[in-house]
Amino acid sequence: MEREKFEKYVEEALSKIPKKFKKHIQNIAVIIEDKPPEEISGGRGGSTFQTTLGFYHGVPFKHRGSFYGNIPPDVIVIYKEPIERICHSDEDLKEKIREVILHEIGHYFGLSERELRDIEEY
Repeated sequence: MEREKFEKYVEEALSKIPKKFKKHIQNIAVIIEDKPPEEISGGRGGSTFQTTLGFYHGVPFKHRGSFYGNIPPDVIVIYKEPIERICHSDEDLKEKIREVILHEIGHYFGLSERELRDIEEY
């Protein structure tokens, strides 16, 4: 898929973040990279079961104190190739991008992988 089209889907997903969450999101950048680096993916390669689709880098919102300020933005990275590899249509792709963004925003708010899995299964 053309990168421009993928970026458009990411922008659409970001625009649809629920207002109750969006109003609390500050100092965060969302970027797209083709694939995760080895140190993040753990060398998991193309396995769709364990593929890293996104990653949050930063200080979770609930762990910020009065010391937090005047620092570079937190970053959510969306990995294009692994998402494309597991999706079979544009609609699948849009939905997966939305899920990945919401998952990483969950990390921004301080939720663990386990807490996010519990929410996603609900």
